[in-house]
Amino acid sequence: MSAESDMEYSDNDDYDYYGEQDDCDMDTVDRTKTDPEYFVYTCLKVEEVEKLLNESIELLSNSLQITPSLAKVTLHAYEWNAQEIINKYKENANEVLVFSHVKPRVASILASSSRTICAVCASTPPLNKYSGLACGHYFCNDCWAMHFEVQIMQGVSNTIQCMAPECEVRAPEDFVLSQVTKPALRERYQQFMFKDHVKSHPELRFCPGPNCQWIFRAGVREGARRVECQGCELLTCFSCGAPHHAPTDCATIRLWLTKCADDSETANYISAHTKDCPKCQICIEKNGGCNHMQCGACRHDFCWVCLGDWKTHGSEYYECSRYKEDPNMSNDNQHAQAREALKKYLHYYERWENHARSLKLEEQTLAEQKSRINQKVMAGEGTWIDWQYLWDAAKLLKRCRYTLQYTYPYAYYMDVGPRKELFEYQQAQLEAEIENLSWKVERAETTDRGDLENQMDIAEKRRTTLLKDFLEFHISNASSSNV
Repeated sequence: MSAESDMEYSDNDDYDYYGEQDDCDMDTVDRTKTDPEYFVYTCLKVEEVEKLLNESIELLSNSLQITPSLAKVTLHAYEWNAQEIINKYKENANEVLVFSHVKPRVASILASSSRTICAVCASTPPLNKYSGLACGHYFCNDCWAMHFEVQIMQGVSNTIQCMAPECEVRAPEDFVLSQVTKPALRERYQQFMFKDHVKSHPELRFCPGPNCQWIFRAGVREGARRVECQGCELLTCFSCGAPHHAPTDCATIRLWLTKCADDSETANYISAHTKDCPKCQICIEKNGGCNHMQCGACRHDFCWVCLGDWKTHGSEYYECSRYKEDPNMSNDNQHAQAREALKKYLHYYERWENHARSLKLEEQTLAEQKSRINQKVMAGEGTWIDWQYLWDAAKLLKRCRYTLQYTYPYAYYMDVGPRKELFEYQQAQLEAEIENLSWKVERAETTDRGDLENQMDIAEKRRTTLLKDFLEFHISNASSSNV
């Protein structure tokens, strides 16, 4: 950890799970006890991060009596752990400088007579037109300038090396800027330097939102860690930078997203927004997030995902959400196994995509609820507090749906066994309660408030129970693997 790791971090409490700011005052809930995804972090602006980095640079520069530019090179190599550098420098200064690529492993100081001809362009400028690094390799300033320009245009900054073959000594910032004179190029270089510093710092991560300048700071990276940008309100995993994906771990979500990208054409046919009623075969378009469908023609109630009869579906969520492995598949030929593998993938992909579409539709529900409440308040039909439960219900539904969507990549890669059976049982329980909540939220104004709030409580408990069990499992595994 860096020298500043003992600073207190503050969670971004002004924004809720989805990046929506509350429009009214609410009692603050202690999420350390209620939210298994709770993660302490802070959102910083660029100038705040620059100040943070400069404190480390100044500390190291003063402690080791080196220039700030060399301090930056060294901090970058040691992931900004200033105290570790200071301790190691006291033990063996040369080893620290070599590891940081400030000095060469083997001294190669050239005689001053070698400066009569530049080894790159073969020109013979005056001696005062030559420059070199600590390795002793000297080249003419024009060649240095051209070398730096090429590297900067390619996005390289902190790791620009000497031009000599196989020399690993890196050019510090002051040396680069002494050779680069174009204002636009200098600015580009310093921007890249800042980005490299942030990327190499273990406690910092850029928000991946488009054109977003905010930076997250946190002390832990293991496991799926939820952070929400104060600027663009994007929900992200601090550990890997992907969209937040609990309970799926970072390695698994990378595999899943890659697979979805590779097999997207194969899965396109299941992405349609329409299905036929299983009773009268009339075409039905899904226009809400709820998977409890009712045919407008024959009034048949069925499940959008599996097309099963909704009257018996309450006891069959486990069958709807889980995938049944063929016990005889290991004895079949390769073609049959490949077909079964595709069938398994499509099972999970369809449910993943269905919940993603439901989330988009429930965004509309959330906006509609907000609009309805505002209309009621403006018409004098109570205050925001009187109708707060409608807004809370719509937000909770979205939170639960988001978690449920990311259970499917996790289940897809799980090995068959008791743990997968437990997970799929909890997944099915959550799905059942979410659909009950979704049905009631879409009919919130005709639903009894007590019934709606009771359903909210049940759904949230299902969600937190599932997350608590499997997030703790990932974190404990990560901790044990680091020992």
